[in-house]
Amino acid sequence: MKQLAYRLITILLFLAAIPVVAQSPLSWRFSLEDMESGEVALVAKVTVEQGWYMYDTQIPEGGPTPTQIEFDRVEGAEPVGKFQAKGIQPSVKYDDIFEMEIGSFTGTVEFVQRLKVTDKQRFAVEGSVRAQACNDQTCTPPLPVDFSFTETQLPATLTVTLTAAQTPTTMAGGNESAAVSSIPASRILTPAEAAQATLQPSGSGITPEEVTTGSPDALSPGSIDRETLWTPVIAELNALGIEDPSKGSLWSILLKGFLWGFAALITPCVWPMIPITVSFFLNRNKKSREKAIKDATIYGASIVVIYVTLGLIVTAIFGASALNTMATSAAFNLIFFALLLVFAFSFMGAFELVLPASWTNKMDSKVDSTSGIISLFFMAFTLALVSFSCTGPIIGWLLVDAATHGNFLAPAIGMFGFAVALAIPFTLFAIFPSWLKSLPKSGSWLNSVKVVLGFIVLAVSLKFLSVADLAAGWGLLNRDLFLAIWIVLFAMLGFYLLGKIKFKGDSDLTHVSLTRVFLAMASFTFAIYMVPGLWGAPLKPISSIVPPLSTQDFKLGDKPMSLVFDDYETGMAYAIQANKPVLLQFGGHGCVNCHKMDATVLADDKVRELIEEEFVFITLMVDERTRLPEITEVEENGRTTKLRTVGDKWSYLQRHKFGTQSQPFYVVLDQQGKPLSPSHAFDESVDNYVRFLEDGLRNFKH
Repeated sequence: MKQLAYRLITILLFLAAIPVVAQSPLSWRFSLEDMESGEVALVAKVTVEQGWYMYDTQIPEGGPTPTQIEFDRVEGAEPVGKFQAKGIQPSVKYDDIFEMEIGSFTGTVEFVQRLKVTDKQRFAVEGSVRAQACNDQTCTPPLPVDFSFTETQLPATLTVTLTAAQTPTTMAGGNESAAVSSIPASRILTPAEAAQATLQPSGSGITPEEVTTGSPDALSPGSIDRETLWTPVIAELNALGIEDPSKGSLWSILLKGFLWGFAALITPCVWPMIPITVSFFLNRNKKSREKAIKDATIYGASIVVIYVTLGLIVTAIFGASALNTMATSAAFNLIFFALLLVFAFSFMGAFELVLPASWTNKMDSKVDSTSGIISLFFMAFTLALVSFSCTGPIIGWLLVDAATHGNFLAPAIGMFGFAVALAIPFTLFAIFPSWLKSLPKSGSWLNSVKVVLGFIVLAVSLKFLSVADLAAGWGLLNRDLFLAIWIVLFAMLGFYLLGKIKFKGDSDLTHVSLTRVFLAMASFTFAIYMVPGLWGAPLKPISSIVPPLSTQDFKLGDKPMSLVFDDYETGMAYAIQANKPVLLQFGGHGCVNCHKMDATVLADDKVRELIEEEFVFITLMVDERTRLPEITEVEENGRTTKLRTVGDKWSYLQRHKFGTQSQPFYVVLDQQGKPLSPSHAFDESVDNYVRFLEDGLRNFKH
């Protein structure tokens, strides 16, 4: 046991010493292969980091950014056919956000673009491949990854039988044939010069003429100081304190574990063990109360060690990212839904679910054959096995919930909270044994507790079915149906608490206790509270549990934002005229979590009204495909980066000015482009978003 503990501590110290380095989840390698008949294949081999996925090359219009190839220069060759994956089919699922079938890849994939070589001596190819990578929290912008080849890199076996006059060509990924055009020579620009590059309108925003009755010239971006607006503010953001969602997540998982640990105490598997175990300690050490207290304390600590070790082992075996990927997969969530369903039926009396008696008998024999701390540890292990039929679904749900936070320590922290709550009564009652007399005796009320837990487990199981449904794109359990089932479940729970419904093992109620009345009132109140959700009410306290609002069949009062700028300089010019702070959002047409935020948080009446009344809202799409009039080169981290599209420019702005490239990303700025509060990332809590806006507004006014 000591060796295991030392190994776990070593693993934690090693992980803590590893620096966190931001890097792309996509790793590319380019090569040329002889296809015979005078053709070569430009092979783009990509490895997708575990826990991430990338999109296919063929995506319907209006969907996320597809993986695509772009040529800046082609000489001595002509592109033939489409840019597509080789030897593998994408995983196609229905996406409720985009309302279409979308293909994606994981692992290692090879994409191929065929080239017909017409002149080996003049052969030269330059261009880039774009792809968007996403996980369950964020998406990267579709940044270009450059490639270039000359005649010296052609396969030695290539034979060209036809020579044609050479013309420069360009081609967007997926076109059947290359389009002939003249590409202007690019040059390296400073950030301020890059800001002045003329943009073609993306068509999604509102022009200054449409939002002011004054002179349109007053809003001309040419009248503002672009160099100031593009000046990096990374240090200022760090000084304000960048939001770290994982901190709040770890505290929340600790609190959840603690609350569920107390809930597990009043289950029929754990409650009777309190007086039995404490009496054992007192009888074992009748002559020394101090030793009884010491043994009970060691026993409680052993419970904590067992459950925390369980959390660490689960994460060490699978890894935090693998657990996260598994926890969001359709297959895993279906399996867990089925398991919780079995536990729920067992709690409601359909059958008895216990571990093999040989396991607990073996632990009992270990207790009898050992002494000291080891025997107390085996007693704690026996408690864990005996109580499994009641604590199993709680522990499983807690581990899955912790895994989705993507933090290595989350499962262990959740188990720590659970175990501490479970161990506290055993320790306290051993110190103050007279308290045992005040405990209610075991009886039919414990069966009622078990049935109530069955209702709750049944309700929670639908969350996992919903995740599986969303991941697989079946569209079976939309928000309306989910809420309808929950309303019925909690209404039935209310009737059960009032004695109107009986299950196996329940005794007749001669009267309804005050506790049952208040619990029934809470259950009925919760059921009624959910009813407006059937018509699109946000239901903020449970918004992270129920399916997203985008799956709702019927919604009332769905109002879009009235004023949105899609150009940074134009929006900042309007902010100066209106004397308002700026809410700047970096998003993407293909960013799923951006759409979730738009549908849940930004669609909230309080948030929308606050933005429209107090802010100038600028939203910049980092995957906007509209091409710039000319390719612009900028120096970035010691290398030259080419900006080809409007999205490239906004992505560069985000990296250069704010030092990040994940979406969605929100920041409140003053009229000189300086941050007024910490940045905000993906978080479906409306209250947190309102607090983020109010902090920025308060700092602007003061």
